[in-house]
Amino acid sequence: MYTVIFLQEGGLGSLASMLPFLAIIVVFYFFMIRPQMSRQKKEKAFQAEIKKGAKVVTSSGIHGKIAEINSADNTITIETGAGKIKFENSAISMELSKKYLAPAKK
Repeated sequence: MYTVIFLQEGGLGSLASMLPFLAIIVVFYFFMIRPQMSRQKKEKAFQAEIKKGAKVVTSSGIHGKIAEINSADNTITIETGAGKIKFENSAISMELSKKYLAPAKK
């Protein structure tokens, strides 16, 4: 039984072949992962600063005013035209709420 040993060329050749993969990983990090992490930080900060009486929009599109904040089970009660509805804190949409509170453009 014979064993075949493959000798690799110098380290420079293998580094050059790995360069496109490293470039893809770096681009993926800066265009996909990093913006998502910063968006999550902003979302958590927004949810932490929500106060009773603030007008918000949920991720499902329900508009209302915060009637009660329960930090024990991480829920928010929203008062809408139809009555009061209880949501998870994460269901409040930062983007939609900011648009809702923004002044109308003329």
